[in-house]
Amino acid sequence: MKKGHPKALYYLFFAELWERFSYYGMRAVLVLYIVQKLYADMAQDLADTRAYAIYAAFGALVYATPVLGGMIADRYLGYRKSIISGGIMMAIGLFMMTIDAELFFFAGLGFLVTGNGLFKPNISSMVGSLYEPGDPRRDAGFTIFYMGINIGAWLSPLAVGWIAYAYGWSYGFGLAGVGMLLGLAVFQLGINNGTFEGKGLAPETEESRKKIAGISMPAWSIILAVASVPFLTMLIFKSEWAGYLLYSILAMSIIIIGRSFFEITRVEREKIIAIFILALFSTTFWAFFEQAGSTITLFAERNVDLVFMNAAQTNMINPFFIIVFAIPFSMLWTWLAMRKMNPYTPFKFAYGIAQLGLGFLIFAYGARFASEAGQVPIMFLIVGYFFITTGELFISPIGLSMVTRLSPPKVVSFMMGVWFLSMSFAHYIAGFIARFTTQEVTSNGGFLEQVTIRVTGLTPDIVAEKGGGAFSTLLSYANVFSSIAIIAFALAIAALVLTPFIRKLMHGEH
Repeated sequence: MKKGHPKALYYLFFAELWERFSYYGMRAVLVLYIVQKLYADMAQDLADTRAYAIYAAFGALVYATPVLGGMIADRYLGYRKSIISGGIMMAIGLFMMTIDAELFFFAGLGFLVTGNGLFKPNISSMVGSLYEPGDPRRDAGFTIFYMGINIGAWLSPLAVGWIAYAYGWSYGFGLAGVGMLLGLAVFQLGINNGTFEGKGLAPETEESRKKIAGISMPAWSIILAVASVPFLTMLIFKSEWAGYLLYSILAMSIIIIGRSFFEITRVEREKIIAIFILALFSTTFWAFFEQAGSTITLFAERNVDLVFMNAAQTNMINPFFIIVFAIPFSMLWTWLAMRKMNPYTPFKFAYGIAQLGLGFLIFAYGARFASEAGQVPIMFLIVGYFFITTGELFISPIGLSMVTRLSPPKVVSFMMGVWFLSMSFAHYIAGFIARFTTQEVTSNGGFLEQVTIRVTGLTPDIVAEKGGGAFSTLLSYANVFSSIAIIAFALAIAALVLTPFIRKLMHGEH
């Protein structure tokens, strides 16, 4: 067994690090900017609802467009040109957001969505292309790559959050734009020195050489991507419309995969079915996890006794734990694989969902220790994030690796896009979940209410006795967090029950 990793992995590591610096820096301040600046004149519950809707639509589209971006790379552009084109568009979007105007804000988000669609699935697929089928280093390689993502995600809330609070929101968005340019520079350096060898080049097919109106199909791909920005901008502004696009992309994906079923073997078909089953569990995991950029950030702003950091900077806690534990987890999977003790992927998914549930339970339990001002000790936020993070390490890098292992070779990028589509639906669902925190909690005697009382020690009557205020928002957040925990535990059990069936569909893939 080869022990080292390809040199190209580390160029992709640093390119993704800076790209994620730009994305997560922007994300750390996005909801806060909407609530405190863009719609500061609205009532708090209305501003929160609008912020959650925009965040959900943006997040959903960010993960929906990779389906198209993966298909474009497979057919016309290849990984390299897709990554570069997408990165340029994302940089444009971030610098547009430095202009303090609603139109430029939404247009910037539109450029980010389009650029991410070209960038995100193809850099992950390029990592997969570095390893031969059956190479036991693959999971470890993806975990190392995932650590690069999280170094960027750790640094950016600290830097962008500080700049935004100290000097203004525009400077925060601008710093994120600089990060994107650095990511492009690293990737181009890898191309220039030949590190990627023949990986990621545009396909040489009759379809890719075709011209329409004298313009090549690769060029048309870029033109149409830019032309889609106004449409995507409108979908974010009219956030309720984003769902229609998601369902359209899902229908298109099902049709394309359905057609491919006639061209592949029974074993390949069953492996794709396994991907879809695990994608359903992944969707639920991320719908809960993505409360981090919305409800958990506002929870930190309003109901956590923050020490040495502001609310935007709390977004660095999760990636900090990823950095600490990514390499140990990578080594653990490799060590277990060598001893034939590595848990099967469905087991890892079940364990990951259960740990996420525990993290949210700890968030809610912190309400028992709230101060007279309705402030929860920051330790509960940190410990809760710890368990959410360990759950993430059981699912996210493993899921990426699983898609590249189970997908037929000709449609790896497309299936990677489908995997990100599950995350797209997760963001959209996350928006609906987040809106429950804007509603006043009333007593109904239901099971989830009883769980919330036992976990938090709070009821609407107790909150009224304390004068409402911060305790009202604390009860709203704790009620949603404890409900998430119970549902996550139930789904973890379901994943364990289904594991033998999923393993059969995977046909020996671990």
